[in-house]
Amino acid sequence: MNWYLDVLKKYAVFTGRARRKEYWMFVLFNILVFIVLAIVDNITGTFNPLYGIGLLGGVYSLAVLLPSIGVGVRRLHDTDRSGWWLLISLIPFIGGIILLVFFCLDSTPGENRFGPNPKGA
Repeated sequence: MNWYLDVLKKYAVFTGRARRKEYWMFVLFNILVFIVLAIVDNITGTFNPLYGIGLLGGVYSLAVLLPSIGVGVRRLHDTDRSGWWLLISLIPFIGGIILLVFFCLDSTPGENRFGPNPKGA
């Protein structure tokens, strides 16, 4: 839970670096929240099958849009890549796979051009 809250506290911070654990715990928590909100949307009847999302899910998606982009940029910084690499996800299929590989890579050891290693090693 702390990893999730730390990302939300850095709401629109696009500088610095983010560990793999910080990024993936944020993603995991978001998936769990989306599942719960989808269930609530289905029960309350606010789910729209045409768009594939409900009212609560849509509001939550908008609320975490900037923190998601911010933690993604910081994760790319940790692998010594520019945050502009997020735009590669616009390429269907291949872009998402490339980003997934980048997000799974280990940090660059020591300090890089984006700051000190968040692992502290």
